[in-house]
Order: sequence, then structure tokens, then C-alpha cells
Amino acid sequence: TEDLTLTNTGGSAINGWSLVFTLPGGQAITSGWNATYSPGSGQVTARNVSYNSTIAPGASVSLGFQANHTGNTAAPAAFTLNGVACAR
Repeated sequence: TEDLTLTNTGGSAINGWSLVFTLPGGQAITSGWNATYSPGSGQVTARNVSYNSTIAPGASVSLGFQANHTGNTAAPAAFTLNGVACAR
């Protein structure tokens, strides 16, 4: 299970977002919440859903997913939000 929080640290609203990350080999998403996930393994893109498409300055959005694995339980190493690297 992976719980993620996207926080807008900028000065203007984010209108529509996509979060890209790569799952370690052998992991596949089985379900998720507060985003749509595609594809379920490899390089994944999580996209906003209708009720959380805008993130105001200083506001956050919570999302997450459950995945199965074949022994590799490592977390994704890096994330990009709308093409910009995220701080962890």
C-alpha cells in the first residue's frame, strides 16, 4: 500500500495534474483511490479525478494505491508532477 500527498508549494493553482512514477520490477497496481492509474505496472501515470483536479496554493491532495509484488517491495524512487520533479 502506498499513500501519497501532493502539496502545491507554488503561488498559483494547479488545474489538472498527472503524477508519473515507475514501479519497481514485479509490482503491479491492483486498486487505487483519488486518481486513475495507467498502466498498472512499469511507468505509471496517476491522473486527477473530477473532484480533485485543482490544487490551490498551499493545499494538498491525498491519493494512493495497493499493489502486489513478486518479492520486490521497494517504493518508487522518483515522481514528476506535470513534468516537474517532485521533492520527497
